[in-house]
Amino acid sequence: MLSYALRRLLITIPVVLLSTFLVFGAVTASGDPLQDLRQQPNITQERIDNVRETRGLDDPFPVQYWRWLEQVPTNGFGEYMISPRQILPDLQRVIGNTLQLVIAAEVFAFITAVALGVASAKRQYSIFDYTTTTISFVGFAMPTFWFALLLQVTVVQIFELTGVRILPLANLSSANPGTGLAWLWDRALHLVLPVITLSIVSIAAYSRYMRASMLEVINSDYVRTARAKGLSEGVITRRHAMRNALIPTITVAALSFGGLLSGAIVVEVVFGLDGMGQYFLNQLQRRDPYPIVAWLSVVAVVVMVFNLVADLLYGYLDPRIRYD
Repeated sequence: MLSYALRRLLITIPVVLLSTFLVFGAVTASGDPLQDLRQQPNITQERIDNVRETRGLDDPFPVQYWRWLEQVPTNGFGEYMISPRQILPDLQRVIGNTLQLVIAAEVFAFITAVALGVASAKRQYSIFDYTTTTISFVGFAMPTFWFALLLQVTVVQIFELTGVRILPLANLSSANPGTGLAWLWDRALHLVLPVITLSIVSIAAYSRYMRASMLEVINSDYVRTARAKGLSEGVITRRHAMRNALIPTITVAALSFGGLLSGAIVVEVVFGLDGMGQYFLNQLQRRDPYPIVAWLSVVAVVVMVFNLVADLLYGYLDPRIRYD
């Protein structure tokens, strides 16, 4: 398994390089990265020409890309086009904030979806099954930004009726969040609405896959054999049926992780979160290729790592799978 993991990690290197090369070219060709600088008052043409020469903006595209690539391991993804600041500190801040949101949403969605999928399969064609199916279809069709606004309006309406603010509407922390457990509780409260918003589509998708997998598994021969041995339904479901039914759901969850990162852009904008989505939009408006390509590199690595984790989990869930 270790050799398999190492091979997969080595494969990610050319994939990440190719993706950054393509994005660097697209961003470079999209417009003038010095546009914001030109609009600032008291900026002379001499200053603009100096920045253009210093940053090598007149060099061929491959030369510009290679210059950025050389700074990745030695200079923290390089510096911003205009400001002589390193990109890495800002990336570290927004990555931490976004991972808190995305991982919490993924865990919440996966646990909820597995429970709903198993319960629906065990109660096929019941009122509960029809209800979860209908809610899943609604979850698929619901725009993320609209659902986020709906949650915010609901919290505001509850506050106007009762005078109690049950949950914060925006930001990652209060003005004075405190330290230790107080800070952790404050951050958890601020993440409740964004996590629910980001996970609603995932719950709808994962629960459908889990239900279909469970329906296929509970009618298999080894489940009937376990039932004939006198094992309880709970043991059969947990140790035999659900373990094998999880494999397709884990595949979908791992492949959907990149979608959660893209969905986080909308969620972070609506709730005013200082995360990777907000950071990406700000840098895209500035047309600065360096932070955008750095952002893409981090996202690509995170997605590939989660896909690798999913592959390794297959061997744990199904001992028949080998990585030799």
